[in-house]
Amino acid sequence: MLTFFISHVTLNIMFGEFNLIEKYFVGRQPSRKDVMLAAGDDCALVKVPEGMSLAISTDTLVAGTHFLKHANPAWVAHKALAANISDLAAMGATPAWVSLALTLPELDESWLAPFCDSFFKLADYFNIQLIGGDTTKGPLSLTLTVQGFVAHDKALRRDGAQVGDWIYVTGDLGDSRAGLDVILNTDLRDKPFAEDLEIAHYLATPRVLVGQALLGLASSAIDISDGLVADLKHILKRSDVGAHLELSDLPISSQLIQFLGGVDKAQQYALVSGEEYELCFTVPKQHKESIDSALAHCGCKVSCIGQIRPNGHFELSNKGKVVDWPVQGFDHFQQD
Repeated sequence: MLTFFISHVTLNIMFGEFNLIEKYFVGRQPSRKDVMLAAGDDCALVKVPEGMSLAISTDTLVAGTHFLKHANPAWVAHKALAANISDLAAMGATPAWVSLALTLPELDESWLAPFCDSFFKLADYFNIQLIGGDTTKGPLSLTLTVQGFVAHDKALRRDGAQVGDWIYVTGDLGDSRAGLDVILNTDLRDKPFAEDLEIAHYLATPRVLVGQALLGLASSAIDISDGLVADLKHILKRSDVGAHLELSDLPISSQLIQFLGGVDKAQQYALVSGEEYELCFTVPKQHKESIDSALAHCGCKVSCIGQIRPNGHFELSNKGKVVDWPVQGFDHFQQD
């Protein structure tokens, strides 16, 4: 690959280092037409389409912080790549290329095989080509850089929301937080839909089609990685505006309600659940009637949950009654 480097210090420790690269990473995908060079040199070479800007996102996942060391490697691969793709989706960008830096404590093919199978399955689904990376020995972690493109001056940003814009989210919210509860507390595995919610924590669906469809319609957008309230407040800060959210309009799954035993608790989870990788976006009044038809082909639920208000105003209500709930963003769990 773009040369997957392995330091000489680890050559005698990791079995078949170059065979590892050949077996699991090279030749797994057809080459995109815009990839000029992806193997055998110091850098990959790609062509950005004319009239497009390059969109780049990098994320690191560390065992014990973003996932448990004994987590299903296929789920870890999906989560890592989906998180990066979601960042591109939030900008309305088309994903194209990815590089992967993988640090392993030891060569464990029973871990690496399902990891790579899952990684390439998701990459192929979004037509993303792996163009390079790095492998080394050390504590389990992975860093991905995904690149894509979006038309000049058309990217969705966080600083475009205006007073009066409507606030939307995709999908259901709160499931990822409940799944994390199950991961961290095995006593919860007997509760209704515990397994489904754990899977939801790992196997998010990046909303690429939604982001692309919102170009020219949405005034701002962000993906929900730290929780709805925390991420919405990024938009509010960058746009110098406030917001009102209606809790009864939050999209919540029946599985989450049954798992938590009530709607109020589920609403609280929906406000703070991190690593959802759904989109939160704002839409000007003149485009509100166009949203349903514009997103009809995207295959996901879209819900209007509130409206942008003047700066300094942030309010939660439930069927018209103001609710004073303390809400905090998502904290990555720490686990040895």
